[in-house]
Amino acid sequence: MDNKDYDDDFDEKAELLPIPVEYRGKENVEHSMVVNCFSIGTIGFASIWVELSNELPIKRNVILMISDGFGPASETFARDYYQYVNDLHYNYTTSLDQILVGLSRTRSSDSLVTDSAAGATAFSCVKKTYNGAIAVDPDKVPCGTVLEAAKAIGMATGLVVTSRITHATPASFSSHVISRDMEDMIAIQQLGNYPLGRQVDLMIGGGRCYFLPNSTVGSCRGDDRDLITEAEKSGFTYFSSRKEFDNINPESQSIPLLGLFTLDHMSYEIDRVPSVEPSLKEMSEKAIRILEAQTAHSDKGFFLMIEGSRIDMAGHSNDPGAHVHEILAYHQAIEFVTKYVDDHPGTVLISVSDHETGGLSLSRQTNASYPQYLWYPDVISRIKNSSYALSMKLINYWKDDRTDYVKDTILRDSLGINDFTDDEVNFLVENQTQINYEFYMANLTSWRARLGWTTHGHTGVDVSLFAYGINTGPLHGNHENTYIGQFITDYLGLDVDSITLKLN
Repeated sequence: MDNKDYDDDFDEKAELLPIPVEYRGKENVEHSMVVNCFSIGTIGFASIWVELSNELPIKRNVILMISDGFGPASETFARDYYQYVNDLHYNYTTSLDQILVGLSRTRSSDSLVTDSAAGATAFSCVKKTYNGAIAVDPDKVPCGTVLEAAKAIGMATGLVVTSRITHATPASFSSHVISRDMEDMIAIQQLGNYPLGRQVDLMIGGGRCYFLPNSTVGSCRGDDRDLITEAEKSGFTYFSSRKEFDNINPESQSIPLLGLFTLDHMSYEIDRVPSVEPSLKEMSEKAIRILEAQTAHSDKGFFLMIEGSRIDMAGHSNDPGAHVHEILAYHQAIEFVTKYVDDHPGTVLISVSDHETGGLSLSRQTNASYPQYLWYPDVISRIKNSSYALSMKLINYWKDDRTDYVKDTILRDSLGINDFTDDEVNFLVENQTQINYEFYMANLTSWRARLGWTTHGHTGVDVSLFAYGINTGPLHGNHENTYIGQFITDYLGLDVDSITLKLN
C-alpha cells in the first residue's frame, strides 16, 4: 500500500553537507561536554554538564530505532490517549517527547512521498533512491549499508522488528535487490549468501514463511529451499517460540541467532498473546544484552536496528486502536533503551520514522456546520482488538447467529460500540472482502472518536527526529533522512563506500 505514484525530479548528484561531528576522529577531550542537552542518568530538559573522565568512550554502540509510519500527529494521539486512560496531568511527556531534537525530511529520489524501502535505504546507504529499492541506488547498483560497514570493522550487528524480517526496512540494511517484493532473495542474502557473506549476527521478528520450502504449509517461497535448515547448517541458532526465547541466556548465547515467531508479520500489540509472542521491548532488551555480551571483550561495540514495524500497518488500515497500542509499545522500548544509554555512555540512540502513514488528524468534521474542537479518547479506550483481527473473524464465521455475533462479539465486546446502526450491522453481516471489513470497522471507531485520516497510504510530511547520548548535538534541527545515516557513519568511523566497491 505504499504510495508510488508521484514522480519528481531529484538531483541525486547533489552533495550532502558534511555532518559537523565535533569529536570525529578524536579520543581525548580536554574539557567536560554537553551531552545532547540531557543528563546522563536522568532524562531532563535543562542543559547539564557531564564529566566524562576527559575523553569520549572508545567503544561505541549505535541503536537506530525506526518507528515505521509514525508522524507527529501520532505522537500527540498516543500522548493524549495515555494521559486519558491513566488520568495524568495535561503536561505529561512521553519517553519520546523527552528526547526530541528535530525533524527529518522524507522524500525519495523519484517521489515527494517515499515508501519504506527508499526511506530505509536513505538511512542505511546514506543515499536517496527510488521507491521500492532495497539498498540499491537510482541506477539499481548495490550500495553499502551502515550495518555492513559496522561488521567490516569488527562490530556486532543485529535486527529486531515486528514485521517479517524480510520486509522493506530490515531488508534495506541486510540485502540488495531492485524491488522490495523480492523477499525470497532477501531471505537468502540475510543468511549470508551474497558477496559479503553473513553480515547480521542476530535477527528477531516475524516472516518465517520466506524461510520455508514451498512444499510446506504456510510457505511464501517460490522455490523448495529450506532456509531454516540452511541457516542451522551454517551456524545459526534458530528459535520460533516464546519458550525458546525466554530460555535464551544472553551471557552464554552464541551468534549468529535467528528467531522467527510467526509465519507473517508479528501480531499487533493490541492482539498479542504474551505467552506466544514477546513484546518489542522484550525483544529489544534480549537483543541488546546478547550483543553486549558478544562484544564484552572487544574494543568494538554493536550496531542494532530496531523497528516498530506495525505502527505503519495500523496507519494503512486507519485503525486507531491498533495504531495507538503499537506506539505505546514503541514508547516502552524507547524507555528501556534510554536507560541503557544512561548506563553505557558510548551508546547513541537515534529514533526516527521513514515516513508518516495515514495522514492522521486529531479532530474530524462530521457535518456541514462549524466544526467542534474536540476528539474522544474514551472511544479508543474501549477497543480490544485490531480491525484486522476482527475482519478475519468475520471472514471465517458464517453460522446462523451471524447477526447476533456481529452485534455482540464484534461491535459491543471487541470495538466497544453500543450505538451501532442497522446499516452498520448489515454491512458487517453481508459477505464482504477482508480488507473492506477491516477498513469499515476502523472507520466506525475513528468516526466516533472524531479522528480523521487523509489516506490509506503514506504522506510527505516531515517526521520527528529523536536522539539521546553523547555527541548527538549535530542531529538537532531539520535534516534530510540521509543525514541520519551520515551521522552514524561518522560516529562509528564507518566507510560505506568501500562496502559498495566490494559489492560491485
